[in-house]
Amino acid sequence: MTLAAQSLVPSSRSRSPRTGAGCTCSPPEKKDVRGFTLIEMITVIAIIMVLVGIAAGQYQRSIVRAREAVLKQDLQTLRSAIQQYTLDKQQSPPSLEELAAAGYLREVPVDPMTRMRDWQLDFEDVLLSPDQSASGLSDVHSNSDTVSPFEGTPYNSW
Repeated sequence: MTLAAQSLVPSSRSRSPRTGAGCTCSPPEKKDVRGFTLIEMITVIAIIMVLVGIAAGQYQRSIVRAREAVLKQDLQTLRSAIQQYTLDKQQSPPSLEELAAAGYLREVPVDPMTRMRDWQLDFEDVLLSPDQSASGLSDVHSNSDTVSPFEGTPYNSW
């Protein structure tokens, strides 16, 4: 038998017992497995945690900056009210509550650093005008001795 003739003759070894003579079965397909590996999940969680850490730091800094802005505005308002009261009444106010009672303030604001109405009051014998008859409250500061992380000065020196 020639080589070409041997290839035409079916061999008993080429048939598998499962496939039989007329079977048109295809080889088993690989399952389409979808999902993430443990390493991929850990990597994604680590990236998310880093981003959350950065965002939390930025949020805390923005809170401190907002409190400082409120403190500056409150101090400016209180000092202006003290000055107006003194020039109008020819005497310094005895307290912040008197400023509110006289209508120069709607109410005594809360110190944003201590979150209480515990302002540090300065009483001096300084007269703002020659017509002023009595001295009293001349300035106000925050009662917090915490140092500003942005300006490097204590809040009670503002």
